[in-house]
Amino acid sequence: MKPAPFAYHAPASAHEAVELLHELGDGAKVIAGGQSLVPMLALRLAQFDHLVDIGRIDELRGVTRVNGSLEVRAGTRDAAIEHDPVVAASVPLLALVTPMIGHFQIRTRGTVGGSLAHADPAAEYPAVATALDATMHLVSVRGERAVAASAFFDGLWSTSMQPDEVLAAVRFPVWDGRCGFGAAEFARRHGDFAIAGAVAGAGLGPGDVIERCAIALFGLGSVPVRASAAEAALVGQRAGSVSAEEVGRLAVSDAGEPPADLHAPAAYRLRVGAAMAAQAWTQALQEATRV
Repeated sequence: MKPAPFAYHAPASAHEAVELLHELGDGAKVIAGGQSLVPMLALRLAQFDHLVDIGRIDELRGVTRVNGSLEVRAGTRDAAIEHDPVVAASVPLLALVTPMIGHFQIRTRGTVGGSLAHADPAAEYPAVATALDATMHLVSVRGERAVAASAFFDGLWSTSMQPDEVLAAVRFPVWDGRCGFGAAEFARRHGDFAIAGAVAGAGLGPGDVIERCAIALFGLGSVPVRASAAEAALVGQRAGSVSAEEVGRLAVSDAGEPPADLHAPAAYRLRVGAAMAAQAWTQALQEATRV
């Protein structure tokens, strides 16, 4: 199929983009890399009168260290994240999950902001943002506002962004000290969205005591799931004192009843999610103990 007719707009700046969105109203939609939106338009699962293309706006691309955080501007391509040494050194988990996203052709066009704004519950970047307590920076004609990842994702393919807002950047806290990160996902074929997956971070103090940890699941609900019960059980324990299997069990206890569809029944998703959480945590802990 082909998309329904629409008017195409290519603003030269973020300011021009938000002015257009304000002027065009609810019939307008932002497009960046188009790797999620274009297939939906082609299948007529979505229809808009106007597309506002922000993919060529230079000020919306690039990464910068800012006050203990890594700022990733929303138009930064996935492939740039995958190979950027600043990202690898500052937020290793972001670099770690990027090769899991689709195929390299998709990563060449897809953008960080596009994935976050699309808010697919089986996507990797929303889970990383949730686990690391990232902050989304939104712009509109009314100015700028910051939204925590925990308040940003509010449903299936849904966020707390207003229709006339643009996601300009996301800031990820940089972890210092002895820390490690892990990620695991299970998909039926390479490049498919995951049936279930998990990301994890571990920070160790003296005596290999876990001082901080972060675990999030994806593919198990309408939004990424923060594994609060597992995190609470791990902080203050010595590395390895809680088994990986127990971490996985605790992690999915926060997931509730996951969706059942043609890809997997709910019970199977829970089993896979627990296994992925165990793998991600094991990887994170092994990396932290080597530092």
